[in-house]
Amino acid sequence: MTTLLVFGDSLSFQGPDGPRPADDDRLWPNIAAAALGGQAELFARSGWTARDAFWALTSDPRLWTQLPKADVLVLAVGSMDTLPSPLPTYLREGLRYLRPDPLRRWVRDRYVAAQPWLAKATNGRPVALPPALTVHYLERILSSIRVLRPDLPAVGVLPPPHRASSYGYVHTGRPSATAAIRAWGEHAEVPLLDLTALVGDHVRSGRGNPDGMHWGWEAHELVGKALADTAGALLRRPR
Repeated sequence: MTTLLVFGDSLSFQGPDGPRPADDDRLWPNIAAAALGGQAELFARSGWTARDAFWALTSDPRLWTQLPKADVLVLAVGSMDTLPSPLPTYLREGLRYLRPDPLRRWVRDRYVAAQPWLAKATNGRPVALPPALTVHYLERILSSIRVLRPDLPAVGVLPPPHRASSYGYVHTGRPSATAAIRAWGEHAEVPLLDLTALVGDHVRSGRGNPDGMHWGWEAHELVGKALADTAGALLRRPR
């Protein structure tokens, strides 16, 4: 039975009406795994960048148990790296630790309200993770796993667009990240799913989640089938 070891972000478990359990058959990792006659082991959280995925690799013992069983590594991170982050990441992520609770809610609500305006005012800069760091952490994940599994085939992704009002409809960080990840994929010999080609029309036409960021089931099916085709070709290739 084929096992896909998937590092993801919220695009891997959010549907048209919000987050879904990781074993929902309609999510693209499970669609791909089912087409290959196997299962997907998903490690993901909302907002995960390539750096967060690397931290999970180094600290999550549940993930370590999957490394010997994996047949294909799927690096479906890097998309959230491209989003505007008007506050430095350490400050933005630190809002959750503010106390007392009323203060935390007050600050968070005001940041959420200001974020679209700030994204426009700064033209989407800085981003959550610069492209150079995205490829740095993708390479660290890949090289670390291949110390243990040198022949494990891997698939990555190129970041998709969004039309999210929460980011002021600004996504100026995507082209440079796409170029950097594409260059890394060629150097590392990792095939990449072009998520813009697969789901760009779906997102831009408003057929996905009303938040303008996440996808409907139509897009999950497109990505799942594309991943199954790519992973299947890798599995058939002599090692």
